Amino acid sequence: MTEKVALTPATHTTPPARFSHGVRKGNILQVAGQVGFLPAVQGQSPTTAGPGLREQTLQTFANVRAILEEGGATWDDVMMMRVYLTDVAHFAEMNEIYDAYFEEQGLKAPAPARTTVYVGLPEGLLIEIDALAVLDA
Repeated sequence: MTEKVALTPATHTTPPARFSHGVRKGNILQVAGQVGFLPAVQGQSPTTAGPGLREQTLQTFANVRAILEEGGATWDDVMMMRVYLTDVAHFAEMNEIYDAYFEEQGLKAPAPARTTVYVGLPEGLLIEIDALAVLDA
């Protein structure tokens, strides 16, 4: 049986509740919902990348990517992404940011499947993203 391994990159703080930023078991890696917090500074509360959707989305991608890399995955291994927005008016802008970001990543595999929903997040946070990756055996 394959061991389940919790993933917490050095850029991330300890989660605020009992969950892991990411978990890998065998060739499956699940990234928990990430938000636009800047890399962790020991002893300081998390800080958002900025007040705007662009800054927060790009930082959120960086946070997801850090966990993927910690687990030995890349964006090409991602099968599914879920995007959580706080405002339906952000959908078109987020799509533009999303498309440009993944164009820059030079994906070799097809883009992952994606779902976008609207939720409530703590004050000041505009976006959250989680991802499911399947690595080659």
